[in-house]
Amino acid sequence: MKTNKNFSSHLLAIVLFAGFLFLLSGCKKEEPAPAQPGVTWQYIETYDLPKLNHILNAELEEFLATSTMHLADFEGQFAVPAYPVKLYRVTYPTVVPELGIPTVASGLVAIPDNGLDSMPVVSYQHGTLAVKTACPSYPDSSLETRLMLAQFASQGYIVIAADFIGLGVSDQPHADFVRLSTEQACIDMLNAADKILKDQKIRKGPLFLHGWSQGGWATMTFLRKLEDMNIRVTAASTACAAADFLALMDRWINNPQPGDSPALPAVVANCLFAYAYYNGLTSFPSSAIRPEYLQASKDLFEWKMDLGTFLSQTTIHVRDLLQPDFMLTGNTASAPFWQILDQAQAYRWRCQTPLRMYYGEADDIIPLYLSTLPAAYQNQLGSNTIAISAGAIADHRAGYVYSLIHAKPWFNEFLKK
Repeated sequence: MKTNKNFSSHLLAIVLFAGFLFLLSGCKKEEPAPAQPGVTWQYIETYDLPKLNHILNAELEEFLATSTMHLADFEGQFAVPAYPVKLYRVTYPTVVPELGIPTVASGLVAIPDNGLDSMPVVSYQHGTLAVKTACPSYPDSSLETRLMLAQFASQGYIVIAADFIGLGVSDQPHADFVRLSTEQACIDMLNAADKILKDQKIRKGPLFLHGWSQGGWATMTFLRKLEDMNIRVTAASTACAAADFLALMDRWINNPQPGDSPALPAVVANCLFAYAYYNGLTSFPSSAIRPEYLQASKDLFEWKMDLGTFLSQTTIHVRDLLQPDFMLTGNTASAPFWQILDQAQAYRWRCQTPLRMYYGEADDIIPLYLSTLPAAYQNQLGSNTIAISAGAIADHRAGYVYSLIHAKPWFNEFLKK
């Protein structure tokens, strides 16, 4: 589940960095930055062909158990796994741009065991998580990641995936929809993956991106950052991308629909606490969340409460979670939170990379209009961006599965050129 919004990303990064340097220069005695470990990795295991086939059958059925579409709707559409996949958990140094502090993050590198010394790479950005270690570097706890591995890594693509700051081994709070930190974690994960590939004597081929839900948003903002850095991405795709979280929250608050996911209040609560921490909005959540739900929301954000308990103790409706005065400020996006949220939008630039954005017409998290808005915006600018429907009954999970089936053969076309 997941977005990006409008400050100039360059201006904000420059201001934060300049401010950090100013603070350092003002100190009479310069203190060295804490020593940061280099890139390290450990072998997890190898998914053999029976395991990969199991993922695309029994585990896919489990993933779709609560979806509007089921295994029978996708049976026979996935490529048959061709190679075992070696999995490595990577730990790497990064920084928190919003706060100007060094930290450590983790991610996954999955290498097809096919004997080749050069392979294409796809960076996968994961969706919103309810458990801190249900992230790519703990693949046995992340079914969405296993599906990605079964479809791409088993077909000869190296798959890399950042856990994002606050997940996996990270000791920071969850940087939920926090743009600069998400971009930084993905960029540094890409660089960290280079080290393990060089160690394995594997040359990195063309780079692709894919992401689902919050990861669709992360893919978009990561893509924009890579284009700004002149790092070539051959093609990118998203599934059910939450590219405009400001508009998304406004819709959840002001125009709730019967089919909306009951987990939406949890997404909002986590975002409020993340923005408070990473953007210095001191005591902000207490002015946004109703007092009777504040402690449960804090416990959820700090991983002290699971999603089911949170929903049982709070509400399944976003507007019932929030205070009326706070919701009113969203109508004009005048309060600092809404302005920062708008700066996190992930589609208002001219994309240079071929991009396909898959969506479900019955998505229970991303409304149809907001699913197609980024592609429509890009089309106005003449970009090579296409919105592709997964079908009239496809919900959030079905949209992801559909994207896996159709993005890989599209990526394959670029390898033939």
